[in-house]
Amino acid sequence: MKGLSYFIYSLFAALAFSALLLACTNSNEIAPTGTGELTLEFDNVAGTKNVVLGSGTYQNAAGESFTVDLLNYFVSNIKLLRADGTHYTVPQDSSYFLIREAERQSQFVKLKNVPAGEYVGVEFVVGVDSLRSVSDISKRTGVLDPADASHEGNSMYWSWNSGYIFLKMEGTSPQAPADAAGNRKFRYHIGGFGGYSTPTFNNIHTVRLQFGSDKAQVGPSSSPEVHLLADVLKVFNGPAQVSLATNPTVMVSPFSTTIANNYVNMFSYDHMHSHSH
Repeated sequence: MKGLSYFIYSLFAALAFSALLLACTNSNEIAPTGTGELTLEFDNVAGTKNVVLGSGTYQNAAGESFTVDLLNYFVSNIKLLRADGTHYTVPQDSSYFLIREAERQSQFVKLKNVPAGEYVGVEFVVGVDSLRSVSDISKRTGVLDPADASHEGNSMYWSWNSGYIFLKMEGTSPQAPADAAGNRKFRYHIGGFGGYSTPTFNNIHTVRLQFGSDKAQVGPSSSPEVHLLADVLKVFNGPAQVSLATNPTVMVSPFSTTIANNYVNMFSYDHMHSHSH
């Protein structure tokens, strides 16, 4: 009887395994294998217009006109989102990027060795997280190098307590007060990660964007390019309205939090391209 029972158990086990194998073979949900690349393009705009440094003229929600002469910002800690609620986290050492309007190539964030699969959204930090901000200098290379002055002299780092500048935007406006030289400039240098030795405000924000009905299919032969918009008008208009006449220069001050709370909303998903190879 024991031998018969063992035979019946083995037969049922074999049939169950065969059924499972057949189901997997016929299923469309077999996980893809390998890795691929995904590119995030950050396209800086002002409403419906492209940002053109030095010559484009735009109007904010307060009715003030302005030009943009400089626009830089950090994005970091990138995650790619899946429909089932899971995500792929880009290795942190490879997840810091400085987007510069003056450097077209910097606006294309190429993520390599992404696990093959379908992604429906993206999440990232605007700025540099507090842990990396206080890490040993050996952990802060490339665009995070505090000594790197190659960005056309536009450093993105304060050497004192406040660390990295998350967003730097400068330009001119007829409504901005004239300086000693008669220039009507505005300067927004926004940072603040909470402070190292002395507490400061924390302007680190996380952006989460969904791709709507689009799906970014990543694989060895498929490299999607996701087109994101960054609307500088949102720097002036969000939870609060910001006036260039009233606040032409904002750096290390409590009001920087107002601007940071605005600019976190400047990012949106536009469209994507799929490149096969």
